[in-house]
Amino acid sequence: MEVPDCYYIKPPLLVRPCNPTPCHSLYLSNLDDQPFLRFSIKYLYVYRRSVPGAALAASLAKALVEYYPLAGRLVRSSAGEKLEIECNAQGAVLAEAYAEFTADEFLRASARPHQSWRKLLYRQTAESFLDVPPLVVQVTHLSCGGMVLCTAFNHCICDAVGTAQFLHAWALLTAKPSGGVLPVAAFHGRGLLKPREPQRIDFPHSEFTRPEQEHDDLAQFLLSQPLSPVSITFTAAQILHLKKQCVPLLKCTSFEALAWHVWRSWVRALDPPPALRVKLLFSVNVRRRLTPELPAGYYGNAFVLACAETSAAELAASGASMGVRLVQAAKDAVDDDHVRSVVDLLEQRRAQPDLSASLVISPWTKLGLEEVDFGDGRPAHMGPVASEIYCLFLPVVGDLNAFTMLVSVPQGVADKFRHYCTINDSNEK
Repeated sequence: MEVPDCYYIKPPLLVRPCNPTPCHSLYLSNLDDQPFLRFSIKYLYVYRRSVPGAALAASLAKALVEYYPLAGRLVRSSAGEKLEIECNAQGAVLAEAYAEFTADEFLRASARPHQSWRKLLYRQTAESFLDVPPLVVQVTHLSCGGMVLCTAFNHCICDAVGTAQFLHAWALLTAKPSGGVLPVAAFHGRGLLKPREPQRIDFPHSEFTRPEQEHDDLAQFLLSQPLSPVSITFTAAQILHLKKQCVPLLKCTSFEALAWHVWRSWVRALDPPPALRVKLLFSVNVRRRLTPELPAGYYGNAFVLACAETSAAELAASGASMGVRLVQAAKDAVDDDHVRSVVDLLEQRRAQPDLSASLVISPWTKLGLEEVDFGDGRPAHMGPVASEIYCLFLPVVGDLNAFTMLVSVPQGVADKFRHYCTINDSNEK
């Protein structure tokens, strides 16, 4: 659906914490301060009933007392390129707009994001990435009485788990303005993820290492092509069909089975040279994988990229057991030692993930993002503002056991990719 222009009801507000907050510089860990995270996580919610802008602003001001770094500004530290947060209560941006369409009109065409959806998120004028406030919000009231709520969180400050934690806190304070008690306190310190002394890199970290290959860079090909978003919802029955193919050799999770299936379908559709080394990179939450575990309420970046790797020919021909084993081995490798080694590696050099022939999957499932309720009911839709070459696993509103996969692929292979992703008896063997 192409979204019409939004009419801004009034100039955007700069919402500051409603009570005094600490003023200081907040250290960012090496997991926060990665160059490839210098962008915003953008969510789009559709609700059938609108919440007044004044109520959202008031509750946001309360939420920013607990999550005061989101009201600060990113700055470069005295050490040079490294970023830190200047906690100065400058505030988050909240824009309020109106658009002439209904929630049902949007929902009928919500499977494939359209470039025009970017109109639903206020574009902050800024000279650089650092000048954009860490949190930008736009609420767009619809002609049916519903609303679209879009948010942009600076990824250097929080990961998907952290954004979900904040959104639930803000929603609770909106729904219960006089008595909302947050279920978990925000944990601000990032010092638990400081590098060791002496630093020690104990693993090869193929997620950051580009192999020497004779073939062209697959990523350059992807970026040179016009892209088309592909969105497919996998039902619980379809996912179970995938998982059963691993029995009795091994047991697997829904994510493991679907990650292998989508990765293999992506490689089959792109049809790279058979000898090309291809990778699957996917984020792994390390909060409970560290020793000791990170405290409850930790909302900073607490994930690393797990890496599965094989040749294009082997992956394209792989059965479920072999492919899922690759995913499981990559995930199982992420333990405390592995994470500490990543932190030390990032201290020694500003490593970038190897995207030369990699599919990157970011799971937004199991975070409760589809349950954010501002007082008038859960969302009718939850997803990203735009589709990118990074693959998202999204929750399905109303069905906890289904996943929606969204990724942009070259237009010329979109139908082929969709065909390979289709789960039936012939495509899975």
